[in-house]
Amino acid sequence: MTSGRWLVVAILGLTAIFAAAQWWFQTRAYYAPVEEVELVVTGETGDIHVLDIRDFEGIDAETSPLRFRACFVLTGDGLAAAALGAPYEDPTPLTAPGWFDCFDAEAIGEALASGEAMAVLSRREVHRGVDRVIAVLPDGRAFAWHQLNGTLE
Repeated sequence: MTSGRWLVVAILGLTAIFAAAQWWFQTRAYYAPVEEVELVVTGETGDIHVLDIRDFEGIDAETSPLRFRACFVLTGDGLAAAALGAPYEDPTPLTAPGWFDCFDAEAIGEALASGEAMAVLSRREVHRGVDRVIAVLPDGRAFAWHQLNGTLE
């Protein structure tokens, strides 16, 4: 091969390596599984109710307060406690990495828009300017995420 062809092969090789590294850093590098978390809902008067949950799966990252996502199932007592939570205005579930299969932000958003699911405040200001929101479906499946609350605008 001529030196021009070697140069093209080297550029294409470096581009492929860079693209693979960028994909890995964007989708996998910073996320870590959340093993255990106490999920609560906050009532309209500020009272806190602990949720009884099972089958918890969660991810989070230290690089951003918005990267928290969780999927879980509420027991009978958990459903009753979730009903005591203050309704959350304009819940907008943020997308999760593709490999975190249980959290489908689009489906959750559609369930919220149709009224099938209800969104409640879990914790206000879990990080500065960020609230934790929980969406609950009638069958007990629930999803949690962090969302900007507008206080930093």
